[in-house]
Amino acid sequence: MLPTREEILRSAIFKTSRSGGKGGQNVNKVSSKVELVFNVETFAYFTDEEKTLLKEKLQNRLDTDGLLHVVSQEDRSQLLNKEKTIAKLIELLKRSLQVQKKRKATKIPKGVIEKRLKNKALTSDRKVNRKKPIVD
Repeated sequence: MLPTREEILRSAIFKTSRSGGKGGQNVNKVSSKVELVFNVETFAYFTDEEKTLLKEKLQNRLDTDGLLHVVSQEDRSQLLNKEKTIAKLIELLKRSLQVQKKRKATKIPKGVIEKRLKNKALTSDRKVNRKKPIVD
């Protein structure tokens, strides 16, 4: 189960700063960039198994302290960027908690094998026919 938006708001830390890039005076004056810092280890909502799965899947996104950082600076509004970071975090958690099904090995059908062998024989014949005939 995924945590709700309210549970994330209770446990996450939000940092704001000025966005970079284009935007003119608005970028220089307003702190619209939002960074959400989420600690997977101390979040009580997940079980130990889910926490280990999250750490394993998100190991490239976690910093040295085990914190997950999600940043948004797309909009001019700090509130919209905050909502986007929450949505990004929920999507990231959803994708990380999905367990892939084990692949069942299946037997290759006889028709497929025969078709492959037939194609190989045709290719072989074609290459044999390209050779110059041997004159005795």
